[in-house]
Amino acid sequence: MTLQTEPRHDLSPNEVDAIEDRLYRHNSHATGRHDGQGLGFVIRDELGQMIGIAAGYTWAGTSELKQMWVDEAYRGRGLARALLNAFIAEARSRGVRRIWVASYDFQAPGMYEKAGFKRMAEFEGWPEGHTNVVLCKTL
Repeated sequence: MTLQTEPRHDLSPNEVDAIEDRLYRHNSHATGRHDGQGLGFVIRDELGQMIGIAAGYTWAGTSELKQMWVDEAYRGRGLARALLNAFIAEARSRGVRRIWVASYDFQAPGMYEKAGFKRMAEFEGWPEGHTNVVLCKTL
């Protein structure tokens, strides 16, 4: 049997989801925890356009906030904090003990710290000239 490695720099969302599903099955089998669920909130404007989102998941008593975004025209109005508060409240209702998030130094680590997240790690040079900050909030 000859196997090939081919470059694929344009995986579709469906292909990425299939990989995520396989990883989840493996991790669930290894831990015996099968309670993974998506967790997300969206804010829309009066036309129904998405202007903010908080998206992640809960699994095995832990949560990860993977994406947080507010459209630039709507920033400074407390929308990110509202999304974060909703995310935290839902995670808490699911029995989550810790919420993890990564934020570049030019994004919002300060907002997470004001919400009770603690810096757990900092990776300088990721991207070059900046720092990737990993934060955790214990509920």
